[in-house]
Amino acid sequence: MTGSALLWVAVALVSGAGACSRFLLDLAVQDRWAGRFPLGILVVNGLGSFLLGALHGAGVAGDELLLSGTALLGSFTTFSTWMVQSERLAAEGDDALALVNLAGSLAVGLAAVVLGWALGTAL
Repeated sequence: MTGSALLWVAVALVSGAGACSRFLLDLAVQDRWAGRFPLGILVVNGLGSFLLGALHGAGVAGDELLLSGTALLGSFTTFSTWMVQSERLAAEGDDALALVNLAGSLAVGLAAVVLGWALGTAL
């Protein structure tokens, strides 16, 4: 299927599903979180990092990795929203929370990908 029109249609559809899933999970988390900290995107990016690590640890490759890793998880996770939320916190004078968001998200993402990789390798 590599390079076929069907593959690229699948990439587009799966990417759309990933982006919609990100929106819905972020919304569900933020609706239950009373604080100003953008916990929803931290959860989204942590989960995406974990799943991507698991895919790589399990040896997923080729078209399967393109669809699950690049299309689905690439559109599910979001660097830009994380940066905008961090900048917004800093612009509103909450430098400490902005730094916690930046450093915490990096720490969570790195830990999640390592744990996912370990789980994927064990499968």
